[in-house]
Amino acid sequence: MAVESKAMDHIRKVLEQFGDKYFTKSGALKRNTVIEDLDNYDKDLMTAILKDDLLHKTYTSKIADVEIFEINKFVDMLRYKEYWEDSFTKYDNKIGLTAGEKYIDDSSDVVLDFPYKDCVLKAGMTKEDVEHSGDADESFLNETLAKSEIDELYEPKILVNATKYDKNGKKKVLAVSQSDNIVIKGNNLIALYSLEKRYAGKIKSIILDPPYYFYKNKPDDSFSYNSNFKLSTWLTFMKNRMEIAKKLLSENGILILTVGLDGAPYLEILLNSIFDIAKDPNRLVGSIAWRKTDNQSNIGDFANVSDRILVYRKNSDTKLYKLPLSDKAKKEYSYSDKKGAYRRANLLDLTRGKFHYKVETSDGTVLNGPWMIDETKFKQLVENDGIHWPKSGKQIPYGKTYLADQIDKGQIPSDFWDGSYGTNQRAAKEIKDLFGSRAFKFAKPEELLRNLISISSKAGDIVLDFFMGSGTTPAVAMKMNRHFIGIDQMDYIDTIGVNRLRKVINGEQGGISKEVNWQGGGSFIYAELMEKNQGYLRDIQNAENMDELMNVYSRMKQNGDIDFRVDLNKFEASLKVGELPTLEDRKRELIKIIDKNQLYYNYSNIDDESVRDLVSDTDYEFNKSFYSSNNEKGEE
Repeated sequence: MAVESKAMDHIRKVLEQFGDKYFTKSGALKRNTVIEDLDNYDKDLMTAILKDDLLHKTYTSKIADVEIFEINKFVDMLRYKEYWEDSFTKYDNKIGLTAGEKYIDDSSDVVLDFPYKDCVLKAGMTKEDVEHSGDADESFLNETLAKSEIDELYEPKILVNATKYDKNGKKKVLAVSQSDNIVIKGNNLIALYSLEKRYAGKIKSIILDPPYYFYKNKPDDSFSYNSNFKLSTWLTFMKNRMEIAKKLLSENGILILTVGLDGAPYLEILLNSIFDIAKDPNRLVGSIAWRKTDNQSNIGDFANVSDRILVYRKNSDTKLYKLPLSDKAKKEYSYSDKKGAYRRANLLDLTRGKFHYKVETSDGTVLNGPWMIDETKFKQLVENDGIHWPKSGKQIPYGKTYLADQIDKGQIPSDFWDGSYGTNQRAAKEIKDLFGSRAFKFAKPEELLRNLISISSKAGDIVLDFFMGSGTTPAVAMKMNRHFIGIDQMDYIDTIGVNRLRKVINGEQGGISKEVNWQGGGSFIYAELMEKNQGYLRDIQNAENMDELMNVYSRMKQNGDIDFRVDLNKFEASLKVGELPTLEDRKRELIKIIDKNQLYYNYSNIDDESVRDLVSDTDYEFNKSFYSSNNEKGEE
């Protein structure tokens, strides 16, 4: 069956006004004829197109109060092949470096192109998402061809079951303030766009542990969509989310991602494009090699013991915060006097010294420099017992750098973090201590997050993690007095993530708690994206006979959202002639035609009678507060 977007469906209806001018005898669209008439600015054709509301909205823009018909964009859409097998994408089904849509053989100015680069991948991550769709290959929505569907996907969604957790337990909540911590259950791409109005430009630190990409399939592979184009699928998945993540970052915001060695080079090139590194290379802060394991295997060519941590900043003048002095660094302060522990500091430096004057040592030797400080400062150090003389060996004066003076200053992070920054084994132990078993695989250690949060934020800043997983990032953020937002769509967000945060509120002493003197306290608000077509999925599965199933189908046609690829006339004709002989077959077909990109209710419909009746009064008030334009205090 030919697959067409809503835009193409509207175009066909417009062109039918002209009889067979734009169609062959078999009903196929004469695309070249349409394009040729548009190139010639055919008045009748352009007028008919612009009278259609959807086409007018999608393919016009205003410049200096003058409305412009974006013909090139419209023609691009017409030039796509119309079959789903070609994936509604203009990029070749291979991965390569291109410039100006040509491969690097023709140019040295390159960006990373890949299949589906111009598409949006919603990427449901639950087991049910795969079961409901009939396979693991999710449809892509092309940014030009299916613009109306993508606009609908990105609309802010209704939040339900809004509940506040604190030391006193949990309670329904009517309003939200900018200082509230928030956890959202739902698809993270859709949830991020629901955050945009409230949090765009306000997130100081985004710290992510996304699904890794592996060259080879692995039993524990955390990303298993669309195996035919696995790398391009992963890149599309990441691109969609990184673009909105950048919008949420504050002007001095920092983005940090952990990634495996297989995916790191591709993800770095993708992020270089999103952060426009060609224009300002300093937006890429760098990458950290993190030793993730205490163990080392003895198979293969190299033992994989490290991951990469990529660090980007929205503006190049943003500085990372320094880390607290490590135990190793503190051991360098091996000397002491009545003022405390100190380390030697070079005063005589043949390379960097600029000052020349005479200094006589205890053995009578005269040194002329070059010195790092001028003579006046040197004499001040002598008067204040600020010079260190070696007890043996060559007599050269050194300055004293006291540990007490450096504690608050901290140290800049290096680009290699060893096991002292936490390992997977330590993370596994932390999860076991919290839940009595290894309830979550591939968690990150709290010590690693403590350091990442330290270099990217200060107390009171907002930290966002939209691959929340076991909840390590929000848990550590709470212990470090940061505000946080966590997002995940998996059911374990209730049993693992929320449960962990409740333990943090109650003062649990695992992870970094003792280091930061955590005594408990704080709160967070939990809410869920309000499911829409999800209800029809359950009704279809629960139907016990054909009458019940057809009743569900009738309701779907009236109130549900049907996949834009489906020809309902053909579908209903197949039902009448008995092409689907069993109840289970018909259930599968109905499940397939549900639009999986409409699984949640749009906030714009919250006052519609049919929707308002489904939303509790407390959740209604919460949504009005959450999406209020006066959202600094959560007021309406």
